[in-house]
Amino acid sequence: MEEQTRFIGEPIVAEFNQPPLFSKTPPCPDRFVWREETFVITETVQEWRDYGRRGRMQLNMRPANLLKAEKRGSWGVGRFYFRVRVQDGRLFDIYYDRAPKGQRQKEGSWHLYREVLSF
Repeated sequence: MEEQTRFIGEPIVAEFNQPPLFSKTPPCPDRFVWREETFVITETVQEWRDYGRRGRMQLNMRPANLLKAEKRGSWGVGRFYFRVRVQDGRLFDIYYDRAPKGQRQKEGSWHLYREVLSF
């Protein structure tokens, strides 16, 4: 069966029973809040990382260093993706974007990427 998804692309609030040891490399959260509804995560189905640079960030490195950074990551660059099953059985892809949002918010942000409708 081919995977079908519904794009959402909205910010969420990730909640942890215990705060992550390192804020820039968080594990999968225990639950998330989207549109004022709390979704309890019952299973992490899959996780992956993308250290690709986007936009202007692609242009500020030498090609050899860019290849290394895409494998290991660099400060503030990359996304940590998690495919999660929530309490009601629905399947979502969420991610943590490591990019700081300015001087006041040096931490990254969490997003609900999409809902997986069939897998």
